[in-house]
Amino acid sequence: MSLKEATVAVLGATGAVGEQILRNLEKRSFPVKELRLLASPRSVGKKIRFNGEEVSVQEAKPEAFEGVDIALFSAGGSVSESLAPEAVKRGAVVVDNTNAFRMNADVPLVVPEVNKDQIKQHKGIIANPNCSTIQMVVALKPLYDRFGFERVIVSTYQAVSGSGAKAIEELNNQSRAALDGQEIPKEIMPVGKLNKHYQIAFNTLPQCDVAQENGFTLEEMKMTRETKKIFGDDQIGVTATCVRVPVQRGHSESVYVELNRDFDLEEVRQALREAEGVVLEDDIQNQVYPTPLDATGRDEVFVGRVRKDVVHPRGLNFWVVSDNLLKGAATNAVQIAEYLVQK
Repeated sequence: MSLKEATVAVLGATGAVGEQILRNLEKRSFPVKELRLLASPRSVGKKIRFNGEEVSVQEAKPEAFEGVDIALFSAGGSVSESLAPEAVKRGAVVVDNTNAFRMNADVPLVVPEVNKDQIKQHKGIIANPNCSTIQMVVALKPLYDRFGFERVIVSTYQAVSGSGAKAIEELNNQSRAALDGQEIPKEIMPVGKLNKHYQIAFNTLPQCDVAQENGFTLEEMKMTRETKKIFGDDQIGVTATCVRVPVQRGHSESVYVELNRDFDLEEVRQALREAEGVVLEDDIQNQVYPTPLDATGRDEVFVGRVRKDVVHPRGLNFWVVSDNLLKGAATNAVQIAEYLVQK
């Protein structure tokens, strides 16, 4: 596709990620010829401001994609499975932010700073990876290129916004109730569709998404599988433990990686400084390191606490933080769309 301007559809326009996609399109001056905001029937008629004008939300149905060039999907996996093929049938390229197509062999799984060359391999659908995977592979990319590695161990500290706007509301309500000595409402965390729910306020929950037969959660297995696919390297070993923490926005990760050759820390820091999309904030002596609050509203991936492991001679530890609604979702999708327009 080669376009100067594009007719763009945003599916899930009234959701948390959809809202950030719209703000990104504005902020990055994306060449929108026509914008179509799509959502469920209950949101039809709602008006959202975009580039100074009010745009009405339409119902998300197959015919809504007639004449659309690029469709940015963020409305849940079942909706994507139903409507993405319909959009492609009508000539659109779909950038999907759900888990519906990520591991399909014919669907590129793309983080532009890592594997944008895969975009041109698409057959109508391009998958946006999981938010926690995106920030990790952006930080790992310069290390993979310069040193190579075979093993990654990651522990995540994930904000509740990864479970949607209602999860943020629940955190706020639980915090107020706990401070006021009232009964704690528990309806969403850790996984809304499960029968058992826990308090997240002033607590941590070692479960993101549903449990798998091997004892890992789906979120943890996403990080394992998606990392291999993004790097195109099935030999990479990735083990993840994903934890939900009482933070509204911004995921943090503690990453341990075993590099394939000896290194000194300045060489590692230089690789990170020069990496696309990475901001290095690494001076523990002066308490300089990234936090979720600092990353909120920013598109970059922030890295700090870079240090050699005290046991493994080629082991490296570091801390990664990013806004899960931006680089972890909306920004990555818009970056892919920008590539489609440019190329």
